[in-house]
Amino acid sequence: MTHDHDHDHADDHSELGEMDLRVRALETVLTEKGYIDPAALDVLIDTYQTRIGPRNGARVVARAWADTAFRDWLLRDATAAIASLGYTGRQGEHMVALFNSPEQHNLVVCTLCSCYPWPVLGLPPSWYKSAPYRARAVRDPRGVLADFGVTLPEGMAIRVWDSTAEVRYLVIPQRPPGSEGLDQAALAELVSRDSMIGTGLASSPAGQAEMAGSAA
Repeated sequence: MTHDHDHDHADDHSELGEMDLRVRALETVLTEKGYIDPAALDVLIDTYQTRIGPRNGARVVARAWADTAFRDWLLRDATAAIASLGYTGRQGEHMVALFNSPEQHNLVVCTLCSCYPWPVLGLPPSWYKSAPYRARAVRDPRGVLADFGVTLPEGMAIRVWDSTAEVRYLVIPQRPPGSEGLDQAALAELVSRDSMIGTGLASSPAGQAEMAGSAA
């Protein structure tokens, strides 16, 4: 996927697929609201696509979806459960796992700076550190989620968790329907960085297949 930020030239939307158009529209909204810096966007996208950090968190989530005993351990002592998979180190000493449910969606923010679980998510994206996100996530979490393309049912509660130097959070998104027959490697492919912060949802297997087809 290419991202052309030369605004002196009009975009040729006729050559873009539906997914590309949606991504560009989302980029525009997030840029206008001050969540991301256009000059650094390509670097952020490359980091996201290679998923150097988030792939670790995705494996934690996939294991929790597939292994009830691991899920229970993650609830009791997320630090130890995550460390058992080899993901330890600075900024991951005190972890808490937040399990999304049909009744509650969890959203993580650091209102003071940019505390973030590096061992499982890598370095924080620029929008996570931005003043607009830090302020609005607490004041208007539903509006922030809408900015990221996430619309939740009206009756679903949203709980905002403030990450600190003492504790960092990992959101465990709900397992998507249709993923029952997948192994852990395939399940991990459904988990994005944003879904583990709470600004996204896990992909459905059908949606993942559509994205793969668009990229081919």
